Amino acid sequence: MNPILESLTGTAAMTDQIIASDLLIAAKSAVRNYTLALTESASPDVRKVLRRHLEDAIVLHEQVTTYLVNHGWYEPRQFTRQMQMDIENAETALGLPRTN
Repeated sequence: MNPILESLTGTAAMTDQIIASDLLIAAKSAVRNYTLALTESASPDVRKVLRRHLEDAIVLHEQVTTYLVNHGWYEPRQFTRQMQMDIENAETALGLPRTN
């Protein structure tokens, strides 16, 4: 992002890693929510639509996970390393200036 734009919008801390991580959280949430809605729906037409959206959400989740793994920002198979990365990211977030 342009440094001037970052300064004006207060988004200097918005990195590709943060954006992709937020997108992964949203994709996980979508998978969970579509699954819940699918199990609660009685209408075959609604179930068909929900199933299609669920499949799309799963594809998005896979794509974002692959992106994060390829950049070394997500280690789903190395629990200890991922926990350390999560702690470091949380500490970084806590150190960011607040924009109220």
